[in-house]
Amino acid sequence: MIDIPSLLRDLDAVRQQSPLIHNITNYVVMNNTANGLLAIGASPVMAHAIDEVADMASIASALVINIGTLDAQWVESMLAAGKTALSKGIPVILDPVGAGATPYRTAVCKQIIAECKPCIIRANASEIMALYNAAEKTKGVDSTDSSDTALDSAKALAKQTGAIVVVSGQTDYITDGTTIKTVKNGNPMMARVTGMGCTATAMVATFAAVNPNILEAATHGMAVMGIAGEIAATKSSGNGSLQVNFLDELYNLNGDTIKTNIKQ
Repeated sequence: MIDIPSLLRDLDAVRQQSPLIHNITNYVVMNNTANGLLAIGASPVMAHAIDEVADMASIASALVINIGTLDAQWVESMLAAGKTALSKGIPVILDPVGAGATPYRTAVCKQIIAECKPCIIRANASEIMALYNAAEKTKGVDSTDSSDTALDSAKALAKQTGAIVVVSGQTDYITDGTTIKTVKNGNPMMARVTGMGCTATAMVATFAAVNPNILEAATHGMAVMGIAGEIAATKSSGNGSLQVNFLDELYNLNGDTIKTNIKQ
């Protein structure tokens, strides 16, 4: 069960504090992610230059490391920012885009986990399974597995890394390895909008910036994503209008909307 008063408290905190979310993310989704963060009330910054990432991470409320468009220079920046955030107690959130698609991606993810110790890892089912078992393969950056099939891997990965693991899918699973939270809101059309998962990662980072209970924060971030996406889908004729309507629903989200639409 999701505690609605706690979710509303966190949503209010986001809008009151406007936490700075530092994103080292991919070229494909920068605009989508920034707009999603602005819509919910956070303050986004996209900075990946090695000369400034440590300084930027040190003043952020949370750091998102998203490996979508990977190269060696970006890896250097990710590690520098991640180590800085870790040293200052700033939440580090990893989105291991395409883990399992190539050995390089998987190796980089494991290096980030080892050296930056993210408090949240959010991914699709195939990526989570690949992170736990390198023999698993993914289809590019898309999941070939349902979130249900990845739950055991998610629990094991959480115990292995100490991170809260979030598996996106028809049902979202959030686990610390023992406790399992679920988010049942959402719509299949969301998977047809590029970067929706990346926005979800930024959303859980936003809630981690205002709530030190990371399991609860990650659950609240995914709930906000699912509710806004589900409502937006009812007003959309396709994935193009969904993208716009989703931002509007995030912006307009309030207590009454959450209480009416949350699925427990």
